Amino acid sequence: MEQKIHQGRNVKRFREMLNIKQEALAYDLGEDWNQKKISMLEQKDVIEDNLLKQISAVLKIPVEAFQNFDEEQAINIISNSFDNGSIGYQKNDTCTFNPIDKIVQLYDEMIALYERILKEKDEMMVRLEKLIEK
Repeated sequence: MEQKIHQGRNVKRFREMLNIKQEALAYDLGEDWNQKKISMLEQKDVIEDNLLKQISAVLKIPVEAFQNFDEEQAINIISNSFDNGSIGYQKNDTCTFNPIDKIVQLYDEMIALYERILKEKDEMMVRLEKLIEK
């Protein structure tokens, strides 16, 4: 069974993704528009082509996006394209480094940084003591 694409809902989705309020879209569409009219527009299954072109120009989104976007299809594509929600992961991939070695390396770098900070603090204290003595 083929599902119909709800163009008004698509306008709302894209408008919200762009973080644009209904009032702002109404303002950009012209004096004939207000928030209530935008709300009613977003409830329509099919929107006239010339109006979709106007909305497309304002939101800078192709008309085809409003006419063809189907959330359920997008979710199916995403869920079938990725394994366990991880991008670029394949089951046969193996780790090319030892994670414990990486942790030890990070720990050593942290200790070295801490020692540098202490040394700089000591040098700063010596400078301050010299300034106070003068």
